[in-house]
Amino acid sequence: MTTTKQIGPESPGTLPSLPMTQDSSAHKVSRWQRTTGALRRAATAPFAGLEALRQTGRSYRHFLLPALNGAIGDQLALRGDQRAIRLSFRRHDADVPAIDLDLTDGPRPTVVFVHGLMGDEHIWQTGPAGLLRYGPRLAADLPHVRCLYVRYNTGRHISENGRALHQLLTQLLQAWPDAVTDLTLVGHSMGGLVIRSAGYYASEELHQAREAEAGSAAAAPWLAYLRQVFLLGVPNEGSFLEQNSFLTALALRRFDLRLARLLADTIDRRSSGIRDLRHARLVDEDWQNPHADDLVPPRTKVPPLPGVQYHVLAASLLKNAESALAQYFGDGLVGGHSATGSVFRRAEQVHVRIFPRQHHGTLLADADVYEYIRERLAANGGN
Repeated sequence: MTTTKQIGPESPGTLPSLPMTQDSSAHKVSRWQRTTGALRRAATAPFAGLEALRQTGRSYRHFLLPALNGAIGDQLALRGDQRAIRLSFRRHDADVPAIDLDLTDGPRPTVVFVHGLMGDEHIWQTGPAGLLRYGPRLAADLPHVRCLYVRYNTGRHISENGRALHQLLTQLLQAWPDAVTDLTLVGHSMGGLVIRSAGYYASEELHQAREAEAGSAAAAPWLAYLRQVFLLGVPNEGSFLEQNSFLTALALRRFDLRLARLLADTIDRRSSGIRDLRHARLVDEDWQNPHADDLVPPRTKVPPLPGVQYHVLAASLLKNAESALAQYFGDGLVGGHSATGSVFRRAEQVHVRIFPRQHHGTLLADADVYEYIRERLAANGGN
């Protein structure tokens, strides 16, 4: 005979039927919440991505805009695009005319920093993890030195930026003649070429004024204040990367293939500023010359300015900076031979220093490079 035992709540080893129903319902609700949550995140993901891109763009806008100008800045300027950078002094991420710099803190040695291709004034101010670079460090270590920063459109011809820098420095000294005791220019990469070009146009203006015997004292006033020029990783004899780009496009055009011509056309769309780097063209006549695209084009010699101390600072990826490899590849972007520049090699006022096991970028944030600059400024009355 089979008996059926009534199982009650008090029976050991059993579970009430009601809690089982509640756990099952809770499990179903939890699974539904997870599913709807996943669907909601999937639906809003594109908007979250766009917001992230917007925030990234805002955070890195001082990288994106200079890069755009370096690539096609000449085209932007030609059509009056508002994204085209105009050469100007910079403070707090804004252009500042020379007259509005408010240099009322007394007469001081003044250092003007000029960035390189696709850069801006921030390369002199901050680095990774907020690391202070040369500008703020000099302001802290040499409190009597004034630091100014220039931003320019690196896609334009080097000579166009050189003439504009000459005009800007002229405006600086005309507006604040008693605020500057002496002037130092510091340029990185293309910025050094722009500085050399500015010196060329200033000396030409001064020479013409003296020949005309008309107001030569008012011509290129900043030259009388210029004491030192620091050239950091500057392709004074041209960039091997741009030379290779030119040769590649030239070779592709020899093939009667549509793809080859398309590739050559793409390479040839690089900006005027980048093209000028092939042989470091510093004056208008060099790129305006009908033979400018020859394998060995004519090039105007631009010697050091008389009475000015030049400091040519180059980097070498290799320990032995004198080796053939180091002379060609140099800091990875500028060859060693190009950085030291043949035009500087016999000039007594030129001091050359090579920093081994460094690359093009570390010249902007190296303790030894900074100490070299600081010591020369201090010895020149910046302490």
